Amino acid sequence: MQHRLIAILFTIFACTQLFAQTNGNSPYSRFGIGDAVDDNFMHTRMMGSIGTSYIDGYHINIVNPASLATLRATAFDIGMDAKRTTLSSGDLKNTAWSGNLQYISLAFPLGNPLNELLDQKKRKYKLGMSFTLMPNSTVGYNITSQDSITGVGNFERVYAGNGGSYKFVWGNGIKYKDFSFGLNLGYLFGNIRYEQNITFFDLPFAYQDLFSTEYNLNGFLWGVGALYTKVLNQKKLENKTERLPDILSLGVRLKSSTSFNTNLTTSQFGVQTLNSTTQFIDTAYIAKDLAGSGKLPMEIGFGASYYKGEKFMIGADFGLTNWSVYNNDADGTIDENPLSDTYNVSFGGFFRPDYKSYNRYFKRVYYRYGLYYKTDPRSIDEEQLKSYGLTFGMGMPFIYQRKISHANIGFEFGRRGPGSPIAESFFKISLGFTFNDDEWFIKKKYN
Repeated sequence: MQHRLIAILFTIFACTQLFAQTNGNSPYSRFGIGDAVDDNFMHTRMMGSIGTSYIDGYHINIVNPASLATLRATAFDIGMDAKRTTLSSGDLKNTAWSGNLQYISLAFPLGNPLNELLDQKKRKYKLGMSFTLMPNSTVGYNITSQDSITGVGNFERVYAGNGGSYKFVWGNGIKYKDFSFGLNLGYLFGNIRYEQNITFFDLPFAYQDLFSTEYNLNGFLWGVGALYTKVLNQKKLENKTERLPDILSLGVRLKSSTSFNTNLTTSQFGVQTLNSTTQFIDTAYIAKDLAGSGKLPMEIGFGASYYKGEKFMIGADFGLTNWSVYNNDADGTIDENPLSDTYNVSFGGFFRPDYKSYNRYFKRVYYRYGLYYKTDPRSIDEEQLKSYGLTFGMGMPFIYQRKISHANIGFEFGRRGPGSPIAESFFKISLGFTFNDDEWFIKKKYN
């Protein structure tokens, strides 16, 4: 077990640089700390992101940390995606591809369920723990506009931004009878950079103005969750007229508002091209290491799911986030463009034809589906942006080191800001792997 843990931790730290990949071209990521990243992993994202009430013995769910107590085997989960975004404004369109590593997570039950069989004794409490590294928000855009002024001539403005915030989350869950409770503790960190450049084409000795704003942020975050799970056919299971439980799962989660610190550097330079090889840079303004602070919103969610044995599951989620409390001393746009409270509604589930089929592979596959609708904290012309999407995918089992694991493949179609000056349409391809191992923390009966 020890060498597996070392290998997994090495993989986590070796992969952290992959989070710095391109974040695409989304002009709305200029506001706030960027586009928020979904805490759901690939298997629940493909069901519309219904993680509040989702329980699974072999897949990780950190949206509601109470679900960690239901794990029956150690799970190592990694996910990535590729996204094709089309921006449209009137007759103008722009298409760009982006991709990123979405998360790396390790979770395990604190006590192997196989020990209950060996000891012939059922534990009163079940415990689970997880460690997760993932983005919290992403910033990525590059926009060019051209204009002209009498006496000055033609000039070009370029607006660009990149970076984002990330989080390392430690989750814990405990279950007693039908109730589960969980706690997430995390560290928030990141770097965000904005640039604005102005180039004059008809003035040969004019300065090219370069404006830059860059800041680091860091802080601590926490969240809690609770689950109530009820076996609806308990008497039939005891009478052995049915073998698999029908379960109703009700969940609630709360992500706290998060205070964070910022360290800001802002500058303005003038660059003059004297000939084809020489440039002169004039520092018009620079300010370094300006300390500040900010606050991220509180989020609350409710969910319900119904499981018909291993055959199918259906669930729904509802969430609220009070983005109106957001503030950031390093964000110069927040006073002119305040954020609004948001809500989201999602629906989804899976269907599995026959999990025990031995000769027809695709009957053992999870077929996942979902849809969602949500409001965006940003507004254009006092009209709050909205987005919606359709998701579907497959959870494909495979054998790795004599254990059943899963490859989670998903697709998502969505739109953001329909009817606004800049509308986004996107298509996303997702790929995740969940590796399971049921030999952690098992008692040795023989030496």
